[in-house]
Amino acid sequence: MVRHVPNALTVLRLLAVPVLVWLIATGRMSAAFWLFLAAGLTDAVDGAVARLCNARTALGAWLDPLADKALLVAAFVVLWAGGYLPLWLVVLVVLRDVLIVLYAVVYVLAGAFSAAPLFISKINTAAQIALAALVLAEAGPGWATATAVEAFVTVVAVTTTASGAAYLMAVGRKVPARDT
Repeated sequence: MVRHVPNALTVLRLLAVPVLVWLIATGRMSAAFWLFLAAGLTDAVDGAVARLCNARTALGAWLDPLADKALLVAAFVVLWAGGYLPLWLVVLVVLRDVLIVLYAVVYVLAGAFSAAPLFISKINTAAQIALAALVLAEAGPGWATATAVEAFVTVVAVTTTASGAAYLMAVGRKVPARDT
């Protein structure tokens, strides 16, 4: 039974995405903040349960980052549409995610794919979660400041760029050269 808990939490996070988009799009920022916070907590809990209970699965290795990306990209796009985030940052985040998908495709084709994220990618995900939470906390309950949001926009820009560069370097090192 415990073996299924991490994947169930991940599926709940995926199901939260359209609700979060609706809440933000309709201006229910306090409710969006609490839902986003709960979804972020499921990300921490599902990983901890999987590790502690030896409940890691191949499905979870794919679903967890998919749920993270769905939640964050959806949140960033709808927050941009509402005027809360700059377009350049959203484009940077989405381009980095496209890069990671291409990275995965290259590795699968090379027969060397590993679903394990790079450490900088984990830092980047945490920074993106923090930024979205700060934006929602400022727009909703008023618990964050514009200064904090602006600072985290910079942090996310730096970690997103560093993470994208790290994936590019990893692809360059690990994909075998072909004979022509």
